[in-house]
Amino acid sequence: MRIAVMGAGGVGGYFGAKLAQGGHDVAFVARGRHLAAMRERGLAVKSANGDVHLATPVVTDDPATLPPADVVLFAVKLWDTEAAAAQTLPLVAKGGVIVPFQNGVDSIERIAAVVGPERVMGGAAHIAATIGEPGVIAHTGTMARLRFGPVLPSQRPAADALAAACRDAGIDGEVVADIRRVIWQKFVFLVALSGTTAVARQPIGVIRGDADMRAAFEASMRESWAVGRARGIALADDLIAEQMRFADGLPAQMKASMLHDLTAGNRLEAPWLAGAAVRMAAECGVAAPVNATLYAMLKPYLAGAPR
Repeated sequence: MRIAVMGAGGVGGYFGAKLAQGGHDVAFVARGRHLAAMRERGLAVKSANGDVHLATPVVTDDPATLPPADVVLFAVKLWDTEAAAAQTLPLVAKGGVIVPFQNGVDSIERIAAVVGPERVMGGAAHIAATIGEPGVIAHTGTMARLRFGPVLPSQRPAADALAAACRDAGIDGEVVADIRRVIWQKFVFLVALSGTTAVARQPIGVIRGDADMRAAFEASMRESWAVGRARGIALADDLIAEQMRFADGLPAQMKASMLHDLTAGNRLEAPWLAGAAVRMAAECGVAAPVNATLYAMLKPYLAGAPR
């Protein structure tokens, strides 16, 4: 399978490297020091699941220089969505599909507005990985799975082909029937994880180990769950209990990518996470005081470290 990875950070770098190691034709789109390091030293993945090193990865900062792809793994930061989607147009010119593995719940619609709805499936990545240093992806823990699915019947062959590619590469990748529900399940958890870890500047182990922070984490999830249900998403009645058990099983040192961005002084995805939960809550008439507070506390840092 010919695969283009739009955004070679924690998600794109990890899964793209695994797919390339599995024998697929993978090209990466990166920029800055990460791009320079990949060109000079290759792409390395440090993981308890097994390290990977691609000595000479195909990498560029211009997608137009790459041949059309069967699948584009779309993993850019949320503020870059529309601009990056426009850059992918040559990559899907011959019938390829884009699978967004981003945070938030509106990637399908945002990308489809640029490239057309027939070119966009849905996806959710479950992994704690980040750029440890230029050219190196650091994976925390062992969780690493992809869930994806068609939003139009015509996309099912592409979804099945991606699942087969994942199997070839030893990736836990699965086609799901209701990808929007899966995306929302992740959103409910990630709004809480990103908001609490970023505001407290602490990993999940500290959050879940303190009674007050644990209560805030659970309350954040309940607010997002209520918004999803109000919007017609079939979220399970016991989702919050299930997600709390999931949180208790995560490595204590795990941090949301937003905390990594905050610490590095980078832009934050909060407007599309806690901020989006608050906006949608207001639209649905659902109270969201915890998520509103988390978002408010992060607002000084949305554009990066205050100057």
